[in-house]
Amino acid sequence: MSLKIRENCTWDQLSLGEVMLRMDPGEGRIRTARSFRVWEGGGEYNVARGLRKCFNLKTAVCTAFVDNEVGRLVEDFILQGGVATDYIQWRPDDGIGRSIRNGLNFTERGFGVRGAVGVSDRGHTAASQLKPGDFDWDLIFGKLGVRWFHTGGIFAALSETTAALTIEAVQAAARHGTIVSYDLNYRPSLWKSIGGQAKARQVNREIAKYVDVMLGNEEDFTASLGFEVKGMDANLTHIETESFQQMLITAVAAYPNFRVVGTTLRSVLSATRNDWSAICWMNGAFYHSRSYPGLEILDRVGGGDSFASGLIYGLLQTGDPQKAVDYGAAHGALAMTTPGDTSMATLAEVQKLMAGGSARVQR
Repeated sequence: MSLKIRENCTWDQLSLGEVMLRMDPGEGRIRTARSFRVWEGGGEYNVARGLRKCFNLKTAVCTAFVDNEVGRLVEDFILQGGVATDYIQWRPDDGIGRSIRNGLNFTERGFGVRGAVGVSDRGHTAASQLKPGDFDWDLIFGKLGVRWFHTGGIFAALSETTAALTIEAVQAAARHGTIVSYDLNYRPSLWKSIGGQAKARQVNREIAKYVDVMLGNEEDFTASLGFEVKGMDANLTHIETESFQQMLITAVAAYPNFRVVGTTLRSVLSATRNDWSAICWMNGAFYHSRSYPGLEILDRVGGGDSFASGLIYGLLQTGDPQKAVDYGAAHGALAMTTPGDTSMATLAEVQKLMAGGSARVQR
């Protein structure tokens, strides 16, 4: 990949997406909770947060909030994470959220045989009303400079206008020579009211034409782009690696602009124990990360986003696909050992795990 020189760019990485307030009942259930711990989170934003907080790169997020106490609370979380807020757009509060509001995401972690549950409350949000023309991409990508742009299928699914804005953004990034990564992140609930899987494929196939680094799991590639995977069980808990690799080869043939394709491989033993690893394709070859069998999980939300940020860091810093997929898998594994959507890992911890480090106590 031809990367822009860091010294010539304002940002190492920029994300486009919605950031919500996550309501976490801890070890309990949403339906019986009497208190919630709050975090910020959003698929696209989580990548920028990981690259800033763990990997110390200069990152920013393009999003929108209603200018009220909830919006300012989420902004405060973003500031704590070190992600630049230069491109946050503020919308006036209508008083009760009748026409515009900030998004909430209620998420319980799951345990053992009880899977994690997410309940989004994000209708009519400020971010979902973003549209083409809201950001000056020629200024951002052209004059200021961005080395890497990331967005995904969650933001594209929020509305007709966010889908159009995503297409506008990836086209502009490609025009200015910025590397574009995209996480398919298929969520049936988001596409349900705007055309379902057929609409998802229509939108994602158009976006895919401008993507350099495509990310997603087996369900994402099938639902969002229409590539079938053989050998997947009915519960989407186990996938034959060889069958998935063959599907990725088919995807690369259909989209020759894909320079890298990356994915996590997860076999769900229980909500709190997964076999975890990752692969990426680059330059006609597959690269496999170290495997983490029986990985013990505290909170699986954001594991894929942390894989993405680790992979991106590895590609930006080394250009080596083997190191990149190892960074991604290790960072994703560590992120799932702490609560919240975003990573609490350090670069030293990631590198130690990559090298086979143990979980012995550090004193």
